[in-house]
Amino acid sequence: MSGVNAGVRVLVVDDHAVVRRGVIAYLEVLDDVEVAGEAEDGAAALKVLAELSVHDRLPDVA
Repeated sequence: MSGVNAGVRVLVVDDHAVVRRGVIAYLEVLDDVEVAGEAEDGAAALKVLAELSVHDRLPDVA
């Protein structure tokens, strides 16, 4: 995951692990984007969001 001063926090959700890794690799090189987490489907995304919410770290976009 990227630096804590990022402008936009993103949760990456895709059922293909290779696609997720590619999107994450692309996003991690951007200075104004932080990857908040990843999930393989909607149900997993909801679990990740619940965990992030507990720590007040919700993403801006999924």
